[in-house]
Amino acid sequence: MMRPLIQPASATDAFPFSSAFEAEMMLGKQHPLRPYFEKVIAKERLTQDDALAIYHSTDLLAIGLLGDVARKVRATQGHENSVWWVHNYHINPTNICEDTCTFCSFKKGEQSPHAYFWPIQKVIDDIHAYEGNETLREFHIVAGHYKKANLAYYAEMFKALRKAFPWVNIKGLTAAEIDYIAKIEGITWEETLKVLIDSGLQALPGGGAEVFSPRVRALVCPDKISGETWCDIHGLAHKMGLKTNATMLAGLGETPEERVQHMIALREQQDKTGGFLSFIPLNCYYEKNKADAQHALTGFENLKNFAVSRLVLDNFPHIKAFWIHMGEKISQVGLHFGVDDVDGTVIQEKIAHAAGTQTAQGLTVRQLVHLIRQAGKTPVERDAFYNVVKVWDETAQAELAPAVVLNKAYH
Repeated sequence: MMRPLIQPASATDAFPFSSAFEAEMMLGKQHPLRPYFEKVIAKERLTQDDALAIYHSTDLLAIGLLGDVARKVRATQGHENSVWWVHNYHINPTNICEDTCTFCSFKKGEQSPHAYFWPIQKVIDDIHAYEGNETLREFHIVAGHYKKANLAYYAEMFKALRKAFPWVNIKGLTAAEIDYIAKIEGITWEETLKVLIDSGLQALPGGGAEVFSPRVRALVCPDKISGETWCDIHGLAHKMGLKTNATMLAGLGETPEERVQHMIALREQQDKTGGFLSFIPLNCYYEKNKADAQHALTGFENLKNFAVSRLVLDNFPHIKAFWIHMGEKISQVGLHFGVDDVDGTVIQEKIAHAAGTQTAQGLTVRQLVHLIRQAGKTPVERDAFYNVVKVWDETAQAELAPAVVLNKAYH
């Protein structure tokens, strides 16, 4: 049924930004999603049943508006239209792994001719060779579970990174890696984290979460820590002063109910310890691995995941579209479905590319700024903790050279 034409949206006293006014016009009193719009405006928490009702709706534009309204209601003052990004560099120091995750194409056995394990000096030398290293703000460090990638190895790496690049935040090691390192060292998670923090670790990435459902984990990552353990490690990290992120890897055969339960478990953990900065819905890829491609998500479903996560995770400051997984175009559309972060330049990412993503191996600042501004948003460069580095308004954008040169920071 076609909706009647409406006048261009404008802010009102009742709806102080345009997307809320648009939602008010679109979601008439009888629209099935209307109650959730009213909850968002009233800043009421959505229930599992609410989230499932939104998932089961096929009115994608209305769902997107709900996500966009929630984003603006929850944004810090002055950042209602901001989209955040970071100049970051990925470090994946080994692809050797003892786990058996069906969805991983990155893993290699120790005897594989394609296996690698980097000496720390190679890590440092590679970053020195990157032309944009002076404006980097974040190192993102994740790798396989390998006995030589132990506590001493990472402690030495973090110290070397802090010495060579003291202006760059170190975000490293998933909860699954923290658990693995603690086990091979015979010490506690807390002892492991303390050594790493003393060596320069400042934040944990959100990987290893996959989908918390025990049913799904038994099928796709039976050797990996449980969802409860994942949350416990992040909760401990928060209590020790670390900020962390969280992810959900969709496309593993999980149900909408299992996705919502995953989000609610994260929301409950955030209520307890409050250290999560962002949630990143991810999209599975199926090349060179054993994941079942019949579970592949459509763009429609990925956009729903953006919006529903923004609606459910009312205590998470940010929802991120990791363009490496989602693609630049879906990520850009996601900026109107509740997303307010596109990650960053992502120089030297290897894990998603091993599984078949066709996205670029890094984006330039010019490309990121263009992507955000074309969506009608204001690009805000940040560090790992969402401190503002630079607002890329029209004046700042004019500083960028016209050429687009891949993997060079400010060109």
